[in-house]
Amino acid sequence: MSRKRHGLSFSARLGWLRRRLFARGGEVGFLVLAVAVGALAGGVVSLISFLSHLLHHQLYGVAFATGLSGSDLRRNWLLIAVPVAGGLLTTLILNLRRRRGGIVDPIEANALYGGRMSLTDSIWVTLQNLASNGFGLSAGLEAAYTQLSSGLASKLGLKMKLRREDMRVLIGCGSAGAIAAAFGAPLTGAFYAFELIIGTYSTVSLAPVIAAAIAATLVSQALTGKAFTIEIGQVGAISPGDFLPALGLGIGCALLGILVMMTVVRTERLASASGIPSWLRPALGGVLVGGLAFVTPQILSAGHGAMHINLENDIPWTALLILFALKALGSAITIGSGFRGGLFFASLLLGALIGKAAAVPLEWLAPGMLSATAMAVIGMSAFGVAVIGGPLAMTFLALELTGEFPITALALAAAITSSMAVRQTFGYSFTTWRFHLRGQSIRSAHDVGWIRNLTVGRLMRRDVRTALADMSIAEFRAAFPLGSTQRVIITDGNGGYCAMVQVGEVHADLAAAEPRQDLSDFFHHQADILLPGMNARQAAGLFEASHAESLAVVSDRIERRVIGQLSEAHTLRRYSEELDKQRKDITGTGE
Repeated sequence: MSRKRHGLSFSARLGWLRRRLFARGGEVGFLVLAVAVGALAGGVVSLISFLSHLLHHQLYGVAFATGLSGSDLRRNWLLIAVPVAGGLLTTLILNLRRRRGGIVDPIEANALYGGRMSLTDSIWVTLQNLASNGFGLSAGLEAAYTQLSSGLASKLGLKMKLRREDMRVLIGCGSAGAIAAAFGAPLTGAFYAFELIIGTYSTVSLAPVIAAAIAATLVSQALTGKAFTIEIGQVGAISPGDFLPALGLGIGCALLGILVMMTVVRTERLASASGIPSWLRPALGGVLVGGLAFVTPQILSAGHGAMHINLENDIPWTALLILFALKALGSAITIGSGFRGGLFFASLLLGALIGKAAAVPLEWLAPGMLSATAMAVIGMSAFGVAVIGGPLAMTFLALELTGEFPITALALAAAITSSMAVRQTFGYSFTTWRFHLRGQSIRSAHDVGWIRNLTVGRLMRRDVRTALADMSIAEFRAAFPLGSTQRVIITDGNGGYCAMVQVGEVHADLAAAEPRQDLSDFFHHQADILLPGMNARQAAGLFEASHAESLAVVSDRIERRVIGQLSEAHTLRRYSEELDKQRKDITGTGE
């Protein structure tokens, strides 16, 4: 018995310590946890990268960690057989996953579910991504990096019983660590998290996210060595005229980025409408990607080797444009045929190709203005923003990959131009557009899950007063004396909604010179109804549009069976309370 009490006392002390370290305002404890998540992310990136290189070495016979897309591969049957095997493995992995339904990624988790992700699903995503990238398909590993790192962060957060906003920041720490470790770029990883995963920047999240990104970078470099870098030479001073080609390149990359995104989805729809069984589509996609690899192996995998080849050598601009078209098509076929993978690095390679190709006419028009490699880096940032989003993240990526500060201003100008052009003409990045295609209305990682949980079904009163539509005025007055209730919901014989009636208005009509004879003369809001699945924001909008103080809640728009009633005052009060709570959570000033 004494041992049991001692054990309980020790558990209680641990619980007290956890609450002290990770309660609201416990910044030191949360910072320690963020560093741990960053270290895990660095390990995750190193492990997944190692497995990918190992697959390339074993399947294609290339030297370990040399970059598949930069290797001089022989044009033989392996270029077709290996991607097809990757397609069959992808189908097998999809069938082995027992739980059906979509897999929640970090952006969706933070927008809708308060940072809750499934670690098991994250492992399945990683296996699928390895089945594509590791077998040479034209996709990057960033999806696996961020998914598994964020999944581990979510698991830790759930074990620590963190509050909702801390969970969201911790997911950002996982993603920041993943991107930082992948490129050896902690500022890029941090602002990737702020812009894309958390959806906002705050002083509360600054320290943990930056700490996670730095920890991930250090761990990854300790395990794998030097990070990916680009040599562009000395840029020199930037003149105002240098911004003109950067802005033009930003617009061009935005338009081409939209084209690539639409090609991916069109390919996916074409595969779905073709009648080809879903289990066979990845294998057929492997055949097509392998066929493109016969033209140039540079379209294979993420494209790190191809990036070095095309930036470090003098390549004809026609060859750059041909490789751009083949890489874009290869990525579209890979994603559209059912493989799992990201377009992060693919978008960087495509932008670099366009930027270097654009340097040719620029040299004709203004000799010596910007080097071809500098234009490639600017295009890389602009195209990355068009497809992925995050103008500051892509700008810092240009800075950290090149080490040249002057190029940052041009990259930022191109990135902002690209971002604005995409928003005005298309409205989505690739990730948020795919949410839109799946029926999700989210456009970023801003936390809208709480408002979705604040539904009419949860707010409504169920003890409603109803009356039949064929009741006479005298019967109504007898059934509902003045002061008994404010409103009565009128229904038909099947319980379907007809209208709302004000009790005081019916009784006040007694004093009129010519009293109304039919109860239907008092009907209001016949067409204005609430559904239980509507959220508080939608309900508030309907109250404003209908000028109603209270509305009936019906089961659906077909049967219109009355199930409750909701007032505008109660809706706005609960909405304000939840909104105030969210603001306190973000600023850390809650109780």
